[in-house]
Amino acid sequence: MAAELSTSINIKEPRWDQSTFVGRAKHFFTVTDPRNILLTNEQLAHAHKIITDYREGIVSPGLTEDELWRAKYVFDSAFHPDTGEKMILIGRMSAQVPMNMTITGCMMTFYKTTPAVLFWQWINQSFNAIVNYTNRSGDAPITVGQLGTAYVSATTGAVATALGLNALTKHVSPLIGRFVPFAAVAAANCINIPLMRQRELQHGIPIMDENDNRLGESSKAAQQAISQVVVSRILMASPGMAIPPFLMNHLEKKAFLRRFPWMNAPIQVSLVGFCLVFATPLCCALFPQKSSMSVSRLEPELQEKIRANHPGVERVYFNKGL
Repeated sequence: MAAELSTSINIKEPRWDQSTFVGRAKHFFTVTDPRNILLTNEQLAHAHKIITDYREGIVSPGLTEDELWRAKYVFDSAFHPDTGEKMILIGRMSAQVPMNMTITGCMMTFYKTTPAVLFWQWINQSFNAIVNYTNRSGDAPITVGQLGTAYVSATTGAVATALGLNALTKHVSPLIGRFVPFAAVAAANCINIPLMRQRELQHGIPIMDENDNRLGESSKAAQQAISQVVVSRILMASPGMAIPPFLMNHLEKKAFLRRFPWMNAPIQVSLVGFCLVFATPLCCALFPQKSSMSVSRLEPELQEKIRANHPGVERVYFNKGL
């Protein structure tokens, strides 16, 4: 009879060493696996039960270590790390590749007319708003009013950026015009992410010591978390929006696309998808998910509180969000 699985495995942390880029990349290749969006509610509920039971010291009969880790990654792919709530399907990181390849491919195919720019930038920013809300850091609720204001502001800013850049590039080479969607997405990320997570900037995000004891909420930690996410998202979009324009500019001069112009969008979407399969996990891995900062960089009143109540703490830790 096989021995029962030990209850000492630390499933609060990823399976691979998160202090190294390779370890983080392995973790995010698993988290962003598009196959996770095909999981049924029953499969998610089963993984949820395995993980919640294990955290309470209950091991499902016959459970192996590999099955435990698989359940953890299924659990992590669908449930928010701070609130524990099931995340919106298209807002999950496992939906990033299929959703982004479709939206980005279409943005880069239909970029020449104002109605097309308006429509696809609106679709993109609506999707980004869902992703940013779903993957926010912290467990404090955000009101419908705050959510609506952030969404309208972010979408308006993104569309205005795209239209402005489109107007500026009308008299330059077609190749440069193809990069307008990327410039708009980069600018929009700088607007959208802070706006959708503005409550974190105003009220702070939970910070912990190395043993996960909550020490308070910090706006300084939120600033670092959101900055890292903005950088990751821009770099995540870069390969899929920088490489295909060169290839498509070359292909459009060939007889094949002149004969079958309807293949433009499918080819563009496929190219973007190929880039995103690798760019999404690798760019998520640029910064540790459990980010940290020195106590000396926190707000003065929070520094005093921590030094008074937890004199040995020199660094604090927090979920940066995705």
